[in-house]
Amino acid sequence: MAPMTAATATVPPAALSDALGALRDREHTAQRLLQASARHSFDPDTELDWDADWVEGKWFTPPELCSLYGTPLWDGMSPEQRMDLSRHEAAQVAASGIWFETILMQLLVRHAYDCDLTSGHVRYALTEIADECRHSMMFARLVDKMATPDYAPRPLDHQLGRVLKTASTATVTFAAALCVEEILDWNQRLTFSDERVQPLLRGATRIHVVEEARHVRYAREELRRQLVAAPRWERAVVRLVTAEVILAVMRTLGHPRVYAAVGLDPRLAAQVARQSPHRRLVLQRSAERVVAFFTEIGVIRGATVRAAWRRAQLLP
Repeated sequence: MAPMTAATATVPPAALSDALGALRDREHTAQRLLQASARHSFDPDTELDWDADWVEGKWFTPPELCSLYGTPLWDGMSPEQRMDLSRHEAAQVAASGIWFETILMQLLVRHAYDCDLTSGHVRYALTEIADECRHSMMFARLVDKMATPDYAPRPLDHQLGRVLKTASTATVTFAAALCVEEILDWNQRLTFSDERVQPLLRGATRIHVVEEARHVRYAREELRRQLVAAPRWERAVVRLVTAEVILAVMRTLGHPRVYAAVGLDPRLAAQVARQSPHRRLVLQRSAERVVAFFTEIGVIRGATVRAAWRRAQLLP
């Protein structure tokens, strides 16, 4: 048995036991995820056929996931306009994914900087960063191939991202990651299994779903561990910051420029999308898992926080 040091002598035995148990659990999770990464990691540059032409008549995202689906405005659009909207909205999601993952990579580097750099936990963080690098390059190639504008976030959200990646705590880092990963995962699971969708988009979303499943597991387990040890004030900060993050995420995924690109009035189309019962149902279903998890661990709690999630259209 290792001798007790001055530092450990002041820690209550129960607290020390809990801390050591959390570290063992963290390392066990990391080892499982590292093994899974060794078995199921992909290089999009070689896995996907980037030279193939688009398939005539196939969507770029399932039509039911298009923001205007089920509205009178959608009914009045030509089939070509609808297909084109799916192309621009798929490109918007890809461009937003690059922004999200650029922030996440920096957050993970900052998290690793404060941990034992020889641990399995940090090795997996670095593995996830490598995954996100490949995903960002894949999304960039998709946007380029779809020949759309770069739907970058609004200037305010761009600057808010800069603040987050600079000032985030470890707890906020993993909560913010789940805000993005869980919602996109739901949408992409529907995309890669849908034979109506372009093969290249199906292949890209399949890669992303397989690798992001590990990222979600890593973030969920670490966030739960972090919150158990966090003081009350930090848990309150996590709730408030996460609410602001989800609002920024949903703003970025709802860029009105996509409507102008297909010949629609962007202000009118954005209003129609926001008021669409079908769109609201899609958004709420996409967030069901993360809302349930955040409610369980106390990240969604209190009137102010719940009101923000409602403004994001992710709560009834």
